Amino acid sequence: MTNTVSNFTLYAFVALGGACGASLRFYISQLVLNWLGKGFPFATLVVNITGSFVMGALYQLIEHELLDIHVHRTLLGIGFLGAFTTFSTFSLDTLLLLQQGDVLKAGINVLLNVSLCIAAAGLGLYLVSSLAK
Repeated sequence: MTNTVSNFTLYAFVALGGACGASLRFYISQLVLNWLGKGFPFATLVVNITGSFVMGALYQLIEHELLDIHVHRTLLGIGFLGAFTTFSTFSLDTLLLLQQGDVLKAGINVLLNVSLCIAAAGLGLYLVSSLAK
């Protein structure tokens, strides 16, 4: 048991956050697929970049003690963002592109996911850190 929140509550936060994150991911993925099509895994890229930005911002908010680590890390960081972002789908998308012989698209997918997600997390960290000063 934590100092402020019971273990049951923490598990409930993970479940609630996960349900919301997975639902939003599905919704955004459908929007992106309808908008940009299936020629490249843009839907996965969009949710991973967005989730990375939010994770960076969330980390800084917790570090600056603007959010409670037990509640917000569990609800948003582990539950919501854990279900919203998707490394496994990124991996499968890349493997499917390779199976189809599209090495260039697979390489671009890896490069964009890794570089843009790290940049988005860094931007989230930077923006919250700048605003919290």
